[in-house]
Amino acid sequence: MRLPTGHPVRHFDRIDSTNLEARRLADDGERGPLWLVADEQTLGRGRLGRSWVSEPGNLYATFLFAIAAGPQAAAQVSFVAALAVHDMVMSLRPELSPRIKWPNDVLVGGAKFCGVLPEVVGESPTRIAIGCGVNLAHAPEGTPYPVTALGRDLAPATALKDLDASLTRRLAQWDEGRGFATIRDAWSARALGLGGAVTATTGTRQVTGTFSGLAADGALLLAEAGGTITPIHSGEVSFAELEALRRTS
Repeated sequence: MRLPTGHPVRHFDRIDSTNLEARRLADDGERGPLWLVADEQTLGRGRLGRSWVSEPGNLYATFLFAIAAGPQAAAQVSFVAALAVHDMVMSLRPELSPRIKWPNDVLVGGAKFCGVLPEVVGESPTRIAIGCGVNLAHAPEGTPYPVTALGRDLAPATALKDLDASLTRRLAQWDEGRGFATIRDAWSARALGLGGAVTATTGTRQVTGTFSGLAADGALLLAEAGGTITPIHSGEVSFAELEALRRTS
């Protein structure tokens, strides 16, 4: 099967993880671009190594592709992928008004419906796998944060076609890092919490201030009360706007 962009799709009824399959293919020399799609995953993962529940009825897909730039450019792909997912929702369900939580969580009404996991899976050339788990038919229960689904009437094949089109556009815009300033501006226009209070926890350190924007490398810029600008590259981040949104939802 090929999508309208020309990208081939390899389909699996059941697999451990489409990202793990991308890594195996990369180890065998595969460069892509191609999609790996599964009806069900047994070892789905999210950011920071968390598990991602992967029952049938949702979209579980990984896009494998190669770039000429080095692995350091791959960190920016999180923002590219988040924009692509946002574009997909605006195409299929514009009334949901999605927002992006740093770095790549796309939320509807403060609830998460998609897991995005970009990983470098090969070098020489750099190969990147962008894993996307999109709740369509159902959302998992018992999560530590609110979750939702886009709707049972959306077929995984429909979502994949739209996601492929939007990701293709955004990757071209990114241009292996040369267009990241444009990606950063587009991401910021859709960001949740920008200009508001934010608390970041990295290791044992907790920093509170204002979310003032993104650094050139995609780090969250946290302006502390004394004027210090602290770049946050990873960790848990809490936004006052999101907490208020969840209280009223």
